[in-house]
Amino acid sequence: MQHNNNFLALVEEYRPHVKEVDVNYVKNKLDNNEDFTLIDVREDHEWNQGHIPNAIHMSRGTIERDIEKTVINKNTTVVLYCGGGFRSVLSAYNLQKMGYTNVISMDGGMRDWLTSGFKVTL
Repeated sequence: MQHNNNFLALVEEYRPHVKEVDVNYVKNKLDNNEDFTLIDVREDHEWNQGHIPNAIHMSRGTIERDIEKTVINKNTTVVLYCGGGFRSVLSAYNLQKMGYTNVISMDGGMRDWLTSGFKVTL
């Protein structure tokens, strides 16, 4: 997907303030049954085409509104992903501003997850 320059500039402004990990890190956490919350911030139609097992869905447009009902403890490890790792950076930044202390963005997003051959669920 081609992103506009202002969107990319905003992501690059926030990126240094957000912890990022790759898909292998997230896959290992899932394989080891580690305790964390995995959130897909993509749009409904993207979620419906397939998502990472055990993920919950809170789109980029609703996560700030709904997060406190789902992740009550602000010290919980929260891993966010989107299609390529851009929207998840923006969401992670905002959650940190809301007081969440252990928020991580999955760099490469669903694109890298699929490229790596990892399982998705419908």
